[in-house]
Amino acid sequence: MNVFVTGGAGYIGSICTEELLNAGHQVTVFDNLTEGHRSAVDNRAKFIQGCLSNAALVQESVRAAKAEAVLHFAASALVGESMTDPGKYFRNNVASGQNLLDAAVAAGVKKFVFSSTCATYGPPDRVPMTEDLPQRPINPYGESKLMFEKMLGWYRQVHGLDFVAFRYFNAAGASEKFGEHHRIESHLIPNVLFVALGQKPHCEIYGTDYPTPDGTCIRDYIHIRDLAQAHILGLQPRKSGFFNLGNGDGYSVREVIATCEQISGKKIPVIEKPRRAGDPPRLVAGAAKAKTELGWKPQFPKLADIVATAWQWHQQNPHGYRD
Repeated sequence: MNVFVTGGAGYIGSICTEELLNAGHQVTVFDNLTEGHRSAVDNRAKFIQGCLSNAALVQESVRAAKAEAVLHFAASALVGESMTDPGKYFRNNVASGQNLLDAAVAAGVKKFVFSSTCATYGPPDRVPMTEDLPQRPINPYGESKLMFEKMLGWYRQVHGLDFVAFRYFNAAGASEKFGEHHRIESHLIPNVLFVALGQKPHCEIYGTDYPTPDGTCIRDYIHIRDLAQAHILGLQPRKSGFFNLGNGDGYSVREVIATCEQISGKKIPVIEKPRRAGDPPRLVAGAAKAKTELGWKPQFPKLADIVATAWQWHQQNPHGYRD
């Protein structure tokens, strides 16, 4: 298929682009490079530098790509920033996203695959978290993603635009060529590995008194290549709806740090700090729906495998991408 990928210069988008190309699809990447990196775009893909806020450019780019499907990764995605600048999140994630939806409809795109988030749920009533849980986001980031999910439902009803929306838990790991390089890094695994690389003096644990076996928060980690494979499966005809993506197994902050020590062979100093407001003790995905309906089967479910690929990439690219 001809696939139009927004945010394809970012962490998740770059590896999904790589996997799409490996699977035989033709890919056009559209990215404004405010968060992404030009050298993270697979050289087999066509690249357009542009912003989704430019409705005319988006419409022309989707049309020129002869897009049959859109994979939409472009978004502002820092929860803390969304609490101080909510307008940025509603502009980028909702208003600019609408430009993309309108362009897809105008170009006759048949399938729209959306990068959503478990932040649409807010604090869960139970874990593992399944798709039927109530959605009560507690920050503008999660709210903006939920608003776009609702827009997808209306565009399907009114325009017949079929969609799949994936609610991610914690994407981690790397492929051989592409990995995680955020200008502001908020994710645990790379921040711990920066200590192993000698780039940071210590890592931090926020809260050690949670009702978990070792007192630290538990999160579900999914390998980035498994995430990418789910998106390719989402392109199948007659597959639609909302799907959680996670391993269904959670690991505590202390377990992640210990695994990073084991894989890197480096001692990682830790500073313990008080809890952060709004951090639930445990977030674990129930991903049975993706496995049953899409035929998705994670190939790298073990935390050690996830960390090992991240460590290999960070060793080879200690300062991330060159641009």
